Amino acid sequence: QAQLVESGGGSVQAGGSLRLSCRPSGYTERLYCMGWFRQTPGKAPEGAASIHTRLGHRWFADSVKDRFTISYDSANNTMYLQMNDLKSEDTAVYFCAAETGFACRLTRVHEYGYRGQGTQVTVSS
Repeated sequence: QAQLVESGGGSVQAGGSLRLSCRPSGYTERLYCMGWFRQTPGKAPEGAASIHTRLGHRWFADSVKDRFTISYDSANNTMYLQMNDLKSEDTAVYFCAAETGFACRLTRVHEYGYRGQGTQVTVSS
């Protein structure tokens, strides 16, 4: 069964760092766009960052620019989200998401067709 396997969530104090990982498993098609969106109770999902795994193009939400970086390791078929200088407002469940079309839109990560189970990130002030 195809799935996106996430890891790396947890709790950290404000100013700290976390790294999330997402590894696709069981997919027969290439996932051209991969990224993360986050959601808190009662709010709409918010795209955080995404990457085109062939072109290397990246997108970041304004709220995370200059603090988060995203990368894709083609050798291990794993995507990473490095989150630095975390703030309390970054607290959310983070979902890995992926799309198969080459022309996938990086800004629409919260609408991608495939998504993981989610991992909790909690930042305490």
